[in-house]
Amino acid sequence: MPNKNFIKLAKRQMNKEAPVEKTQPVSPVQQSPLLINNVSYSFLEGDFGRQVLEEYNQIASKDYQGASALNVLSFDDNVVKGSNPFAFVLLNKILTQQKMRIATPADLEKCLEKGELDLKGTYGDSGLVFRSNKDPNKYLGIDLLKQIVAYPKIPFLIPLAGLDLRYDSNSPKDLSFQLIDNSQLIYAPQLEHENNQKKFNKADGNGLPIFDSNGSRTLYTGNGGLRRLCRDWDLDLDARDDGLADSYSNGRVVVCAEGTSRKK
Repeated sequence: MPNKNFIKLAKRQMNKEAPVEKTQPVSPVQQSPLLINNVSYSFLEGDFGRQVLEEYNQIASKDYQGASALNVLSFDDNVVKGSNPFAFVLLNKILTQQKMRIATPADLEKCLEKGELDLKGTYGDSGLVFRSNKDPNKYLGIDLLKQIVAYPKIPFLIPLAGLDLRYDSNSPKDLSFQLIDNSQLIYAPQLEHENNQKKFNKADGNGLPIFDSNGSRTLYTGNGGLRRLCRDWDLDLDARDDGLADSYSNGRVVVCAEGTSRKK
């Protein structure tokens, strides 16, 4: 059950544009509580990956009426392929039953630092970036704001591993995101549009870039609305994509598990 002190519906009616900038900000989160030091990383693959995908498809059909935004994952070459925020939130619901989860932005940076997976040539979603209650994805952005009592500074990041999913026939994709007990709203000034195409090599404890003019990686960031945060195939960070239902075959699910790596 959602934490009533954090996730109850805001008293303010959100049918009109919400004055986000005038609301009381909360303190930015400095470190993700989901990030465990003794954690291993793997792709969603093998027999386990196949079983998870089968369960995923059953739940998508039964509980979400076969919403097209969830019909984007496939099993090929012994690995689950595809990635979008809706699909990853549902996958996370299944993985948490096995004491696993999808990777947060901080996890992905730790995985790169440790060199556990070769992420080159793949991409994967890890969060949502809120910049305003306007388009793109205005409906979903306002719906999220309705669930928040004390609005954080903007832009803010919500890791997908701290979200739930619900069927919503009023939503353009028949799906909406639901805040839960461990949802995080992380103030992310690095994701301001003015930082578009800045370079970096490393990230902070939240998985956000530490800018370095001599860096080899690039941040791409948009302006306004609700957008997805993903690691792209060149290991850059992309916070500009507004197509929340889009998915491509080079998408990969990075699974986090505490302790020793799961045997394939």
